[in-house]
Amino acid sequence: MTHGPGRGLGSWSAGLLLAGVSVVVGCRVAGTDGITPVPQLLAFLPWLLVPTALALPCALLARWWPGLVWGVVVLGLLAWYLDPYGKTTEPGGPPLAALRVLTSNVEFGRGTPALVPQIRRNRPDLVFVEECEYTCQATLERDFARAYPHRQAVVAGGSRGSLILSRFPLKGTAGVPGTMGMPGAVADVRGHAVRVQLAHPMPPLPGQVGLWQRELGRLRAFAATDPHTPTILAGDFNASQDHAAFRRILDAGLSDAARLAGHDRTASWPARTSSVIGAQIDHVLLSSPDFSATDARFLRLTGTDHRALVVDITLHQRG
Repeated sequence: MTHGPGRGLGSWSAGLLLAGVSVVVGCRVAGTDGITPVPQLLAFLPWLLVPTALALPCALLARWWPGLVWGVVVLGLLAWYLDPYGKTTEPGGPPLAALRVLTSNVEFGRGTPALVPQIRRNRPDLVFVEECEYTCQATLERDFARAYPHRQAVVAGGSRGSLILSRFPLKGTAGVPGTMGMPGAVADVRGHAVRVQLAHPMPPLPGQVGLWQRELGRLRAFAATDPHTPTILAGDFNASQDHAAFRRILDAGLSDAARLAGHDRTASWPARTSSVIGAQIDHVLLSSPDFSATDARFLRLTGTDHRALVVDITLHQRG
């Protein structure tokens, strides 16, 4: 029996769509980030529902029953991985201090003028600013000299500069080594030591996926180094919960504040399309036994391709 050209085209269309999606989903199932273009596509995993949904009617119209089953399986796996990843257990001890944390990638400093009024409006206790080059640092240190007398920075140009502003006293640490600046410190939060570390690993650019994985691995090593001290790890991770390298950081004993506050899939990048399509790559991660989170808000800033993230968290005494 011969098949018409329409049925053949439908089968080929469905097969090509499902083959591409299956490679990405297969890496998600296997717990690996694979090679280019898989890491880049994993950031947009929920949107792979679109080509999968297109493949199903193609297979149905072509009466390609194996393809239809294939599509249903892939659709089911995608739906399964839409569930947020990570711990949600609440700390058992009494509350010690309430904090507000803001993180923002200002894209080579261009988003600094829009960030300044947001800092004034939201009044965070800790501010993590990525891609904060010389002008950005000078502006923030001048405008907030009294409100944030404590700071830790990597002074550099372009995307390499980073800054932490704090209402609490800071004792500087070596930070985490990386291509872009990742300063760190220990904050004295009303008499309690809290490790604060800015995250800004390299993005998974083609040809640089290995570097991206190594720098995320250094952030995981930092998280796992001192599990007994409360820890805040915040910034632009260039990774989402669908990346294995990011999940390994969570598995070191951290929780994602946005997830705890019910915003696990809210996109932070790219800012222009985040309301339609995007990925949550900006995070505030908290040591699970020490912190709870009650609110998370993603703010649009002009001049940068990232949305800023503000979270309200509470430090608890360990039970």
